[in-house]
Amino acid sequence: MKFEFCRFIKFANFNFMENNVLHPSIIKYIHAYNNYDVDGMLSALHPEIQFKNITAGEVTHTLNGIAAFKSQAESILPLFSERKQTIIEWHSSEEQIEVLIDYIAILNADFPNGLKAGEQLHLKGKSIFRIQDNLIIAIEDIS
Repeated sequence: MKFEFCRFIKFANFNFMENNVLHPSIIKYIHAYNNYDVDGMLSALHPEIQFKNITAGEVTHTLNGIAAFKSQAESILPLFSERKQTIIEWHSSEEQIEVLIDYIAILNADFPNGLKAGEQLHLKGKSIFRIQDNLIIAIEDIS
């Protein structure tokens, strides 16, 4: 199933959090991620983006700032021949938006954990997004 980018009508006083509507910057970010579009991903991010990856309850990676995020995003592109994040559901509060994700990727290289090129990686997890100035200021990927 192909992820379709959605168009939104902007309302001056529309509160995405109160109305449990997925913020357009999150849709833009995931759409760009699925299409290997690093510049598109960056356009959805605040310059002071903070990224954290948590696996099995442990922080495995952190990034601060858009330059560090860009470097990481570009460096992992060759690792996958295909990748796709699918939004399963989301919940929002005043502080954050929690998005449940189904992630599927085909590896383009052997990984240190024993996974081999050509194998499929299938994970379920969640991403927690925080928004500032209508851009994503923080992402926590949890699997």
